[in-house]
Amino acid sequence: MSARPRVVIIGAGFGGLNAAKSLRHAPVDVLLIDRNNYHTFQPLLYQVATAGLTDGDIAYQVRGVFHRQRNFRFRLGTVVDIDKEAKEVLLADGDRVAFDYLIAAPGAVYNDFGVPGVKEHAFVLKSLERAITLRSHILRQLERAANDRSLIEKGALTFVIVGAGPTGVEMAGALVELFERALPADYPELDMRLARVVLLEAADAVLAPFGKRSQRYAERVLRQRGVDVRLASAVTEARADAVVLRSGEVIPTQTIIWSAGVRTSTLAERLDTELLRGFRVKVEPDLSLPGHPDVFAIGDLSGAGPDADAGKLWPQLAQVAIQGGKHAAETIERRLQGRPGRPFVYRDLGNMAIIGRNAGIAELSERFLGVKMRGFIGWLGWLFLHLIYLPGFRNRVSALVSWAYNYFTYDRHARLIIEPVKGIDWPEPPEEVRPLVSELVPAAQQGTGRRHVE
Repeated sequence: MSARPRVVIIGAGFGGLNAAKSLRHAPVDVLLIDRNNYHTFQPLLYQVATAGLTDGDIAYQVRGVFHRQRNFRFRLGTVVDIDKEAKEVLLADGDRVAFDYLIAAPGAVYNDFGVPGVKEHAFVLKSLERAITLRSHILRQLERAANDRSLIEKGALTFVIVGAGPTGVEMAGALVELFERALPADYPELDMRLARVVLLEAADAVLAPFGKRSQRYAERVLRQRGVDVRLASAVTEARADAVVLRSGEVIPTQTIIWSAGVRTSTLAERLDTELLRGFRVKVEPDLSLPGHPDVFAIGDLSGAGPDADAGKLWPQLAQVAIQGGKHAAETIERRLQGRPGRPFVYRDLGNMAIIGRNAGIAELSERFLGVKMRGFIGWLGWLFLHLIYLPGFRNRVSALVSWAYNYFTYDRHARLIIEPVKGIDWPEPPEEVRPLVSELVPAAQQGTGRRHVE
Protein backbone atom coordinates (compact mmCIF):
# COMPACT_ATOMS: atom_id res chain seq x y z
CA MET A 1 0.00 0.00 0.00
CA SER A 2 1.28 3.47 -0.87
CA ALA A 3 2.14 5.85 1.95
CA ARG A 4 -0.53 8.12 0.54
CA PRO A 5 -4.20 7.10 0.51
CA ARG A 6 -5.19 5.23 -2.63
CA VAL A 7 -8.43 6.12 -4.39
CA VAL A 8 -9.63 3.37 -6.71
CA ILE A 9 -12.18 4.36 -9.34
CA ILE A 10 -14.20 1.74 -11.20
CA GLY A 11 -15.25 2.83 -14.66
CA ALA A 12 -13.90 5.33 -17.21
CA GLY A 13 -17.28 6.83 -18.03
CA PHE A 14 -18.35 10.40 -17.37
CA GLY A 15 -18.44 9.93 -13.61
CA GLY A 16 -15.16 8.07 -13.20
CA LEU A 17 -13.24 10.37 -15.52
CA ASN A 18 -14.41 13.53 -13.76
CA ALA A 19 -13.75 12.06 -10.32
CA ALA A 20 -10.16 11.30 -11.33
CA LYS A 21 -9.64 14.75 -12.82
CA SER A 22 -11.01 16.42 -9.70
CA LEU A 23 -8.42 14.62 -7.54
CA ARG A 24 -5.44 15.90 -9.53
CA HIS A 25 -4.27 18.21 -6.72
CA ALA A 26 -5.32 15.98 -3.81
CA PRO A 27 -2.68 14.21 -1.66
CA VAL A 28 -3.78 10.78 -2.92
CA ASP A 29 -2.82 8.20 -5.51
CA VAL A 30 -5.57 7.57 -8.06
CA LEU A 31 -6.04 4.25 -9.82
CA LEU A 32 -8.78 4.02 -12.46
CA ILE A 33 -9.85 0.54 -13.60
CA ASP A 34 -11.85 -0.15 -16.74
CA ARG A 35 -12.33 -3.10 -19.08
CA ASN A 36 -11.50 -0.79 -22.01
CA ASN A 37 -8.49 1.49 -22.36
CA TYR A 38 -10.67 4.31 -23.67
CA HIS A 39 -13.53 6.56 -22.65
CA THR A 40 -16.60 6.27 -24.87
CA PHE A 41 -18.79 9.30 -25.50
CA GLN A 42 -21.98 7.26 -25.32
CA PRO A 43 -24.46 9.93 -26.48
CA LEU A 44 -22.95 9.63 -29.97
CA LEU A 45 -22.88 5.84 -30.27
CA TYR A 46 -25.93 5.96 -32.51
CA GLN A 47 -23.95 8.06 -35.00
CA VAL A 48 -21.32 5.33 -35.19
CA ALA A 49 -24.11 2.80 -35.75
CA THR A 50 -25.52 4.91 -38.62
CA ALA A 51 -22.14 5.62 -40.26
CA GLY A 52 -22.08 9.32 -39.42
CA LEU A 53 -18.96 9.09 -37.23
CA THR A 54 -16.17 6.56 -36.77
CA ASP A 55 -15.33 4.87 -33.52
CA GLY A 56 -12.21 7.03 -33.17
CA ASP A 57 -14.35 10.19 -33.29
CA ILE A 58 -16.15 9.40 -30.03
CA ALA A 59 -13.52 7.51 -28.03
CA TYR A 60 -10.36 8.74 -26.36
CA GLN A 61 -7.58 6.75 -24.72
CA VAL A 62 -7.81 7.04 -20.94
CA ARG A 63 -4.06 7.31 -20.42
CA GLY A 64 -3.98 10.14 -22.93
CA VAL A 65 -6.50 12.14 -20.90
CA PHE A 66 -4.21 12.07 -17.84
CA HIS A 67 -0.76 12.62 -19.34
CA ARG A 68 -0.12 15.56 -17.04
CA GLN A 69 -1.73 14.22 -13.88
CA ARG A 70 1.15 12.84 -11.84
CA ASN A 71 -0.95 11.09 -9.18
CA PHE A 72 -2.94 9.08 -11.75
CA ARG A 73 -2.52 5.50 -12.90
CA PHE A 74 -4.69 3.31 -15.12
CA ARG A 75 -5.28 -0.43 -15.07
CA LEU A 76 -6.99 -2.43 -17.79
CA GLY A 77 -9.24 -4.98 -16.13
CA THR A 78 -12.76 -6.02 -15.24
CA VAL A 79 -13.92 -5.68 -11.64
CA VAL A 80 -16.06 -8.68 -10.70
CA ASP A 81 -16.45 -8.20 -6.95
CA ILE A 82 -15.97 -5.69 -4.16
CA ASP A 83 -15.00 -6.58 -0.61
CA LYS A 84 -15.95 -3.54 1.43
CA GLU A 85 -14.67 -4.98 4.71
CA ALA A 86 -11.23 -5.95 3.38
CA LYS A 87 -11.23 -2.78 1.23
CA GLU A 88 -10.32 -4.65 -1.94
CA VAL A 89 -11.72 -5.07 -5.43
CA LEU A 90 -11.40 -8.40 -7.21
CA LEU A 91 -10.50 -8.46 -10.91
CA ALA A 92 -11.39 -11.06 -13.50
CA ASP A 93 -7.75 -12.15 -13.71
CA GLY A 94 -7.80 -13.03 -10.00
CA ASP A 95 -5.83 -10.03 -8.76
CA ARG A 96 -7.00 -8.07 -5.74
CA VAL A 97 -6.54 -4.30 -5.63
CA ALA A 98 -6.55 -2.58 -2.24
CA PHE A 99 -8.11 0.83 -1.70
CA ASP A 100 -8.48 3.45 1.01
CA TYR A 101 -11.36 5.09 -0.86
CA LEU A 102 -13.46 3.58 -3.63
CA ILE A 103 -15.56 5.41 -6.21
CA ALA A 104 -17.80 2.96 -8.07
CA ALA A 105 -18.98 4.27 -11.43
CA PRO A 106 -19.54 1.17 -13.61
CA GLY A 107 -22.38 2.74 -15.55
CA ALA A 108 -25.60 1.15 -16.76
CA VAL A 109 -26.64 -1.60 -19.12
CA TYR A 110 -29.88 -2.09 -21.01
CA ASN A 111 -32.84 -3.60 -19.23
CA ASP A 112 -34.87 -6.16 -21.15
CA PHE A 113 -37.70 -5.99 -18.55
CA GLY A 114 -38.06 -9.74 -18.84
CA VAL A 115 -39.30 -9.61 -22.44
CA PRO A 116 -38.61 -13.02 -24.02
CA GLY A 117 -36.05 -13.05 -26.83
CA VAL A 118 -34.54 -9.61 -26.27
CA LYS A 119 -31.22 -10.91 -24.94
CA GLU A 120 -30.87 -13.29 -27.87
CA HIS A 121 -32.12 -11.18 -30.77
CA ALA A 122 -31.89 -7.44 -30.02
CA PHE A 123 -29.08 -5.00 -30.71
CA VAL A 124 -28.17 -2.43 -28.06
CA LEU A 125 -26.07 0.74 -28.04
CA LYS A 126 -23.93 0.70 -24.90
CA SER A 127 -20.42 0.18 -26.33
CA LEU A 128 -18.33 0.89 -29.41
CA GLU A 129 -18.20 -2.80 -30.30
CA ARG A 130 -21.97 -3.06 -30.29
CA ALA A 131 -22.40 0.14 -32.31
CA ILE A 132 -20.00 -1.16 -34.97
CA THR A 133 -21.76 -4.54 -34.95
CA LEU A 134 -25.10 -2.83 -35.52
CA ARG A 135 -23.72 -0.68 -38.33
CA SER A 136 -22.29 -3.75 -40.04
CA HIS A 137 -25.58 -5.58 -39.65
CA ILE A 138 -27.59 -2.71 -41.16
CA LEU A 139 -25.33 -2.53 -44.19
CA ARG A 140 -25.27 -6.31 -44.49
CA GLN A 141 -29.08 -6.34 -44.61
CA LEU A 142 -28.94 -3.98 -47.58
CA GLU A 143 -26.43 -6.19 -49.34
CA ARG A 144 -28.62 -9.24 -48.76
CA ALA A 145 -31.74 -7.45 -50.02
CA ALA A 146 -29.85 -6.21 -53.09
CA ASN A 147 -29.05 -9.82 -54.00
CA ASP A 148 -32.42 -11.33 -53.06
CA ARG A 149 -35.53 -9.09 -53.25
CA SER A 150 -37.70 -11.75 -51.60
CA LEU A 151 -35.98 -11.02 -48.29
CA ILE A 152 -37.64 -7.61 -48.17
CA GLU A 153 -41.05 -9.16 -47.50
CA LYS A 154 -39.47 -11.12 -44.65
CA GLY A 155 -38.35 -7.93 -42.91
CA ALA A 156 -34.79 -7.60 -44.16
CA LEU A 157 -35.30 -3.85 -44.65
CA THR A 158 -37.57 -3.27 -41.66
CA PHE A 159 -35.68 -1.75 -38.76
CA VAL A 160 -37.58 -1.75 -35.47
CA ILE A 161 -36.49 0.52 -32.62
CA VAL A 162 -38.02 -0.24 -29.23
CA GLY A 163 -38.17 2.74 -26.90
CA ALA A 164 -38.77 6.37 -27.93
CA GLY A 165 -36.49 8.08 -25.44
CA PRO A 166 -33.66 10.31 -26.69
CA THR A 167 -31.59 7.36 -27.96
CA GLY A 168 -34.50 5.80 -29.84
CA VAL A 169 -35.64 9.09 -31.37
CA GLU A 170 -32.13 10.08 -32.43
CA MET A 171 -31.50 6.62 -33.88
CA ALA A 172 -34.76 6.71 -35.85
CA GLY A 173 -33.99 10.14 -37.28
CA ALA A 174 -30.46 9.12 -38.26
CA LEU A 175 -31.63 5.89 -39.93
CA VAL A 176 -34.20 7.55 -42.19
CA GLU A 177 -31.58 10.10 -43.25
CA LEU A 178 -29.13 7.29 -43.99
CA PHE A 179 -31.65 5.49 -46.19
CA GLU A 180 -33.01 8.57 -47.94
CA ARG A 181 -29.86 10.63 -48.44
CA ALA A 182 -26.66 8.59 -48.20
CA LEU A 183 -27.38 5.11 -49.51
CA PRO A 184 -29.48 5.41 -52.70
CA ALA A 185 -26.34 6.04 -54.77
CA ASP A 186 -24.68 2.97 -53.23
CA TYR A 187 -27.60 0.70 -54.09
CA PRO A 188 -29.05 1.69 -57.48
CA GLU A 189 -30.57 -1.79 -57.75
CA LEU A 190 -32.65 -1.21 -54.60
CA ASP A 191 -35.62 1.09 -54.10
CA MET A 192 -34.58 2.60 -50.77
CA ARG A 193 -38.16 3.68 -50.17
CA LEU A 194 -38.78 0.07 -49.21
CA ALA A 195 -36.60 0.50 -46.12
CA ARG A 196 -38.86 1.02 -43.09
CA VAL A 197 -38.02 2.48 -39.70
CA VAL A 198 -40.56 1.56 -37.02
CA LEU A 199 -40.35 3.28 -33.62
CA LEU A 200 -42.27 1.50 -30.84
CA GLU A 201 -43.07 3.17 -27.52
CA ALA A 202 -45.08 1.61 -24.69
CA ALA A 203 -46.11 5.04 -23.35
CA ASP A 204 -48.39 7.52 -25.11
CA ALA A 205 -45.66 10.01 -26.09
CA VAL A 206 -42.08 10.14 -27.33
CA LEU A 207 -39.25 11.76 -25.35
CA ALA A 208 -40.75 11.28 -21.88
CA PRO A 209 -38.26 13.64 -20.10
CA PHE A 210 -39.34 16.59 -22.29
CA GLY A 211 -42.31 18.96 -22.21
CA LYS A 212 -45.54 18.30 -24.08
CA ARG A 213 -44.84 20.79 -26.89
CA SER A 214 -41.42 19.29 -27.51
CA GLN A 215 -42.89 15.80 -27.50
CA ARG A 216 -45.49 16.78 -30.10
CA TYR A 217 -42.83 18.51 -32.20
CA ALA A 218 -40.57 15.46 -32.15
CA GLU A 219 -43.40 13.09 -33.05
CA ARG A 220 -44.53 15.34 -35.91
CA VAL A 221 -41.02 15.62 -37.39
CA LEU A 222 -40.44 11.88 -37.12
CA ARG A 223 -43.67 11.11 -38.96
CA GLN A 224 -42.98 13.75 -41.61
CA ARG A 225 -39.60 12.17 -42.27
CA GLY A 226 -41.06 8.72 -42.76
CA VAL A 227 -40.68 7.04 -39.37
CA ASP A 228 -43.57 4.73 -38.49
CA VAL A 229 -44.19 5.89 -34.91
CA ARG A 230 -46.31 3.50 -32.82
CA LEU A 231 -47.30 4.82 -29.40
CA ALA A 232 -48.86 2.68 -26.66
CA SER A 233 -47.26 -0.29 -28.39
CA ALA A 234 -45.51 -2.55 -25.92
CA VAL A 235 -43.35 -5.44 -27.13
CA THR A 236 -44.16 -8.84 -25.61
CA GLU A 237 -41.66 -10.96 -27.53
CA ALA A 238 -38.59 -10.51 -29.71
CA ARG A 239 -37.87 -13.16 -32.30
CA ALA A 240 -35.08 -13.66 -34.81
CA ASP A 241 -37.49 -12.68 -37.59
CA ALA A 242 -40.15 -10.52 -35.90
CA VAL A 243 -41.37 -8.56 -32.91
CA VAL A 244 -44.70 -9.32 -31.27
CA LEU A 245 -46.79 -6.49 -29.82
CA ARG A 246 -49.19 -6.64 -26.91
CA SER A 247 -52.01 -6.11 -29.39
CA GLY A 248 -51.06 -9.39 -31.05
CA GLU A 249 -49.61 -7.73 -34.15
CA VAL A 250 -46.46 -9.35 -35.51
CA ILE A 251 -43.99 -7.11 -37.36
CA PRO A 252 -41.57 -9.06 -39.57
CA THR A 253 -38.04 -7.75 -39.00
CA GLN A 254 -34.49 -8.99 -38.79
CA THR A 255 -33.25 -5.90 -36.94
CA ILE A 256 -34.47 -5.06 -33.44
CA ILE A 257 -32.74 -2.13 -31.74
CA TRP A 258 -33.54 -2.09 -28.03
CA SER A 259 -33.50 1.32 -26.33
CA ALA A 260 -36.40 0.84 -23.95
CA GLY A 261 -34.60 1.47 -20.69
CA VAL A 262 -31.56 0.80 -18.57
CA ARG A 263 -30.61 -0.73 -15.25
CA THR A 264 -27.39 -0.39 -13.32
CA SER A 265 -24.40 -2.63 -13.87
CA THR A 266 -24.73 -6.05 -12.27
CA LEU A 267 -21.80 -4.99 -10.08
CA ALA A 268 -24.42 -3.26 -7.92
CA GLU A 269 -25.49 -6.63 -6.57
CA ARG A 270 -21.89 -7.29 -5.43
CA LEU A 271 -21.95 -4.32 -3.07
CA ASP A 272 -24.16 -6.22 -0.62
CA THR A 273 -26.31 -3.22 0.20
CA GLU A 274 -29.91 -2.11 -0.29
CA LEU A 275 -30.98 -1.71 -3.90
CA LEU A 276 -33.62 0.72 -5.13
CA ARG A 277 -35.56 0.99 -8.37
CA GLY A 278 -33.54 -0.13 -11.38
CA PHE A 279 -31.07 -1.95 -9.10
CA ARG A 280 -29.58 1.38 -8.07
CA VAL A 281 -27.61 1.44 -4.84
CA LYS A 282 -28.99 3.28 -1.83
CA VAL A 283 -26.54 5.97 -0.74
CA GLU A 284 -26.11 8.58 1.95
CA PRO A 285 -26.66 12.25 1.03
CA ASP A 286 -22.93 12.60 0.24
CA LEU A 287 -23.11 9.57 -2.18
CA SER A 288 -21.26 7.20 0.18
CA LEU A 289 -22.68 3.79 1.06
CA PRO A 290 -24.50 3.44 4.39
CA GLY A 291 -21.99 2.31 6.99
CA HIS A 292 -19.08 2.70 4.59
CA PRO A 293 -18.04 6.37 4.28
CA ASP A 294 -15.01 5.32 2.23
CA VAL A 295 -17.07 3.80 -0.61
CA PHE A 296 -19.00 6.00 -3.05
CA ALA A 297 -21.54 5.10 -5.73
CA ILE A 298 -21.98 7.69 -8.46
CA GLY A 299 -23.66 8.11 -11.82
CA ASP A 300 -26.03 5.42 -13.05
CA LEU A 301 -25.18 3.20 -10.08
CA SER A 302 -26.19 5.74 -7.46
CA GLY A 303 -29.63 5.79 -5.91
CA ALA A 304 -29.43 9.48 -5.07
CA GLY A 305 -32.37 11.74 -5.67
CA PRO A 306 -34.58 14.51 -4.33
CA ASP A 307 -36.63 11.87 -2.48
CA ALA A 308 -34.93 8.50 -2.86
CA ASP A 309 -37.10 6.79 -0.24
CA ALA A 310 -40.17 7.60 -2.33
CA GLY A 311 -38.48 6.39 -5.51
CA LYS A 312 -37.69 9.86 -6.87
CA LEU A 313 -34.12 9.47 -8.14
CA TRP A 314 -31.92 11.67 -10.26
CA PRO A 315 -32.02 10.69 -13.96
CA GLN A 316 -29.30 8.44 -15.35
CA LEU A 317 -27.72 11.15 -17.46
CA ALA A 318 -24.16 12.21 -18.19
CA GLN A 319 -24.53 15.45 -16.24
CA VAL A 320 -25.58 13.60 -13.08
CA ALA A 321 -22.53 11.35 -13.39
CA ILE A 322 -20.18 14.28 -14.04
CA GLN A 323 -21.42 16.24 -11.06
CA GLY A 324 -21.45 13.12 -8.88
CA GLY A 325 -17.86 12.31 -9.76
CA LYS A 326 -16.74 15.80 -8.83
CA HIS A 327 -18.71 15.67 -5.60
CA ALA A 328 -17.23 12.32 -4.52
CA ALA A 329 -13.72 13.67 -5.16
CA GLU A 330 -14.48 16.79 -3.14
CA THR A 331 -15.87 14.70 -0.27
CA ILE A 332 -12.72 12.57 -0.16
CA GLU A 333 -10.58 15.72 0.04
CA ARG A 334 -12.76 17.08 2.83
CA ARG A 335 -12.44 13.82 4.77
CA LEU A 336 -8.66 13.91 4.41
CA GLN A 337 -8.76 17.40 5.90
CA GLY A 338 -10.89 16.21 8.81
CA ARG A 339 -13.98 18.03 7.57
CA PRO A 340 -17.40 16.43 7.09
CA GLY A 341 -18.80 15.82 3.64
CA ARG A 342 -21.67 17.82 2.20
CA PRO A 343 -24.90 16.52 0.62
CA PHE A 344 -24.85 16.08 -3.14
CA VAL A 345 -27.06 18.56 -4.96
CA TYR A 346 -27.71 17.96 -8.65
CA ARG A 347 -27.82 21.12 -10.74
CA ASP A 348 -30.12 20.39 -13.64
CA LEU A 349 -28.92 21.96 -16.89
CA GLY A 350 -31.78 20.72 -19.07
CA ASN A 351 -32.38 18.16 -21.83
CA MET A 352 -31.41 17.99 -25.49
CA ALA A 353 -32.13 15.69 -28.42
CA ILE A 354 -32.07 15.86 -32.20
CA ILE A 355 -34.44 14.21 -34.65
CA GLY A 356 -32.11 14.69 -37.60
CA ARG A 357 -30.91 17.42 -39.90
CA ASN A 358 -32.00 20.92 -38.76
CA ALA A 359 -34.42 19.48 -36.21
CA GLY A 360 -33.42 19.56 -32.58
CA ILE A 361 -34.90 20.17 -29.16
CA ALA A 362 -33.19 21.96 -26.29
CA GLU A 363 -35.01 22.54 -23.03
CA LEU A 364 -32.78 24.43 -20.61
CA SER A 365 -33.41 24.38 -16.87
CA GLU A 366 -34.58 27.27 -14.72
CA ARG A 367 -30.92 28.05 -14.08
CA PHE A 368 -30.88 29.21 -17.70
CA LEU A 369 -34.30 30.89 -17.53
CA GLY A 370 -36.08 27.80 -18.79
CA VAL A 371 -35.31 28.63 -22.43
CA LYS A 372 -36.77 26.15 -24.94
CA MET A 373 -35.43 25.85 -28.47
CA ARG A 374 -36.77 23.73 -31.29
CA GLY A 375 -35.87 23.30 -34.94
CA PHE A 376 -32.62 24.59 -36.39
CA ILE A 377 -31.64 26.53 -33.25
CA GLY A 378 -32.18 23.47 -31.07
CA TRP A 379 -30.13 21.41 -33.52
CA LEU A 380 -27.24 23.89 -33.39
CA GLY A 381 -27.39 23.96 -29.59
CA TRP A 382 -27.16 20.16 -29.50
CA LEU A 383 -24.12 20.17 -31.82
CA PHE A 384 -22.37 22.88 -29.81
CA LEU A 385 -22.91 21.16 -26.46
CA HIS A 386 -21.71 17.77 -27.69
CA LEU A 387 -18.57 19.31 -29.20
CA ILE A 388 -17.78 20.89 -25.83
CA TYR A 389 -18.05 17.62 -23.94
CA LEU A 390 -16.27 15.39 -26.45
CA PRO A 391 -12.91 14.44 -24.90
CA GLY A 392 -9.81 15.46 -26.80
CA PHE A 393 -9.17 18.29 -29.26
CA ARG A 394 -8.61 15.88 -32.14
CA ASN A 395 -11.97 14.21 -31.50
CA ARG A 396 -13.74 17.56 -31.53
CA VAL A 397 -12.12 18.60 -34.79
CA SER A 398 -12.75 15.21 -36.39
CA ALA A 399 -16.42 15.17 -35.33
CA LEU A 400 -16.93 18.75 -36.52
CA VAL A 401 -15.38 17.99 -39.91
CA SER A 402 -17.47 14.82 -40.25
CA TRP A 403 -20.67 16.66 -39.35
CA ALA A 404 -19.89 19.44 -41.83
CA TYR A 405 -19.08 16.89 -44.53
CA ASN A 406 -22.29 14.99 -43.84
CA TYR A 407 -24.36 18.16 -43.78
CA PHE A 408 -23.18 19.58 -47.08
CA THR A 409 -22.77 16.35 -49.06
CA TYR A 410 -25.56 14.21 -47.51
CA ASP A 411 -22.92 11.47 -47.39
CA ARG A 412 -21.78 9.16 -44.59
CA HIS A 413 -18.12 8.25 -44.85
CA ALA A 414 -18.04 5.32 -42.38
CA ARG A 415 -20.10 2.84 -44.40
CA LEU A 416 -17.98 -0.19 -43.51
CA ILE A 417 -19.02 -3.75 -42.81
CA ILE A 418 -16.64 -5.14 -40.21
CA GLU A 419 -17.00 -8.80 -39.32
CA PRO A 420 -16.46 -9.74 -35.67
CA VAL A 421 -13.38 -11.80 -34.98
CA LYS A 422 -14.21 -15.41 -34.25
CA GLY A 423 -12.31 -18.43 -33.04
CA ILE A 424 -10.03 -16.75 -30.51
CA ASP A 425 -8.99 -18.99 -27.65
CA TRP A 426 -9.35 -16.75 -24.62
CA PRO A 427 -7.36 -17.76 -21.54
CA GLU A 428 -9.46 -19.12 -18.71
CA PRO A 429 -9.68 -16.95 -15.57
CA PRO A 430 -8.66 -18.42 -12.23
CA GLU A 431 -11.10 -20.92 -10.73
CA GLU A 432 -12.07 -18.65 -7.81
CA VAL A 433 -13.50 -15.91 -10.04
CA ARG A 434 -14.82 -18.00 -12.96
CA PRO A 435 -18.49 -17.90 -11.83
CA LEU A 436 -18.31 -14.12 -11.39
CA VAL A 437 -16.66 -13.58 -14.77
CA SER A 438 -19.33 -15.59 -16.58
CA GLU A 439 -21.97 -13.34 -15.05
CA LEU A 440 -20.35 -9.93 -15.28
CA VAL A 441 -18.08 -9.87 -18.34
CA PRO A 442 -19.89 -9.10 -21.62
CA ALA A 443 -20.25 -12.08 -23.90
CA ALA A 444 -18.35 -10.25 -26.63
CA GLN A 445 -15.29 -10.26 -24.37
CA GLN A 446 -15.70 -13.95 -23.68
CA GLY A 447 -15.51 -14.70 -27.41
CA THR A 448 -19.13 -15.84 -27.83
CA GLY A 449 -20.15 -13.03 -30.14
CA ARG A 450 -23.66 -12.83 -28.65
CA ARG A 451 -25.42 -9.50 -28.86
CA HIS A 452 -27.43 -9.87 -25.65
CA VAL A 453 -28.84 -7.05 -23.58
CA GLU A 454 -26.76 -6.76 -20.43
